[in-house]
Amino acid sequence: MDMSLDFQPGQIVSLKHRDIILYAEVIQVVLSRQLCWVRPVVLVDYMLEPPHLTDLRDASDLLWPVNLFQPALDTEVIAILSQVLAKEPKTEPDSGAKQKLHQFMHLVWQEYQQELGARD
Repeated sequence: MDMSLDFQPGQIVSLKHRDIILYAEVIQVVLSRQLCWVRPVVLVDYMLEPPHLTDLRDASDLLWPVNLFQPALDTEVIAILSQVLAKEPKTEPDSGAKQKLHQFMHLVWQEYQQELGARD
């Protein structure tokens, strides 16, 4: 059974590309289209020491293939979320954070398309 179909609203999920992980909150799983509607929370770049956190709470929601997401373990996200949620959300949108999210999603999409092409 595919665990991604069991995602629940409010659950934190992750989307990984190399050493960068997007953590997002599930809004809804659209079973008929195999999509997951998520609200980005934080992008963590583990290539840097210490890891760099980008607050994405003011970024746009995403609707992406559900099979790309993994459930996030409490042990991996509690410390990260506590750092982000301890800060007040910015009053103005952070264009740099949104650009990082866009670049990350572009890389994930390219990899996803290559995997689909390799299966055909």
